[in-house]
Amino acid sequence: MSSAIFAHMPSTPPPSRRNWDGGPVTVHARRSLRLTPDSPSRLLRCGQSDRCRDCGNRIEWYHGINQRPVRLHPHELPVADVPDSCRWHVSSGIAHHASDGSSWCRLPHAVLCPTRDTPPPPPELAGLRRRLAVNTRRLIDAGAFTPPSAPPDIEATPPAVCRPARPVVRLLYVHYLASRPVDEIQCVAQTRLRHRCTSTLLTPAAPAGTWRLVPATAASGQLALPAAVMAVYDLTRLPYAEQLRWRTQRCPQHAATPSAPDLTVADWEPFDPLVHHEHIHTRLPDRIRRPGPSGRGRAAHHL
Repeated sequence: MSSAIFAHMPSTPPPSRRNWDGGPVTVHARRSLRLTPDSPSRLLRCGQSDRCRDCGNRIEWYHGINQRPVRLHPHELPVADVPDSCRWHVSSGIAHHASDGSSWCRLPHAVLCPTRDTPPPPPELAGLRRRLAVNTRRLIDAGAFTPPSAPPDIEATPPAVCRPARPVVRLLYVHYLASRPVDEIQCVAQTRLRHRCTSTLLTPAAPAGTWRLVPATAASGQLALPAAVMAVYDLTRLPYAEQLRWRTQRCPQHAATPSAPDLTVADWEPFDPLVHHEHIHTRLPDRIRRPGPSGRGRAAHHL
C-alpha cells in the first residue's frame, strides 16, 4: 500500500472527554486575582485581618473617614448588645462611627481588648471580653503569642537610650506617626505563599533618612505646644520613588512588583502634635560609636 493512500485516509479524531453521565467535560480557564494598575488601593478585602499586638486576638483593619486606621472586632454583633457610642459599620471599605440602620453593627477592638485598662464594657459585652481573655491565655500557653514586655520601673532603672517606639517620620512633606521603630517597619505586601513579607523598609542597599530636630508647631488655631522642637526621621531628601516606597510601606523587592497585593493596611497615621504629644521627643536618638574605615570611630544615630 502506497503512502499516497494513507494521505487520503481520514484521521481518527481523538476521543472527547465525557462525564459519567455522558456530558462533555468543560474546563474553565483559571484566573488569579489581580489588582488593576489604576486601583486607589493595593489591598485585597480578604487580606485586612491581623492580630492585636497586645492580646493576640484577631482584628480587622479599616480606614476611617479621616484616613486613620481603625481596629474592629472581626465579627458583627446585634445592635441591641452594643451601646450607641460603640457602634460602627463598614461601607465600601471605610469604617464609620455610627449605625447604618440595620440590626447588626461592628465594634472597636479597644472596647474588648483584655489587656487595656479601660472602663469595663457593658454587661452584654463582658462575656465576650472574658472569652477573648481566655483565648489570649491559650495562645500564650501554646507559644503562639508573646505579649509585649511590661514597661520598666522608671525609678528603679537608669534612663534608657533614646529610641522612639513610635517615631515621627517626614515623607512627601507630611508628618506621619509610625507604629514601631524605624528599623522595624515591615513590608505589607503579600508573598507568593500568601503570607506577609518579613522584609523591612530600611535595608543596607537602599538610601536611609536622617534624624533632625524640627519645630514642633501646632496647626493654625490650636494651642501652643510645650515642646519647642521634636525629633523627626526625615526622608524628604530621598528621591520621590523612595519616598513613595516608604509611603506604600513596601520593601525594595515588592516596590518593583506592582502586581503583588497588600496583605494589610499601612501603619502610617497622620501626625497631630496635640493628639500624639506623648510621642514627641525633644532630642535626637543616642549616638553610638562604630569603627570607621580609617580605624577611628565614627558617630551614628541609634535608631
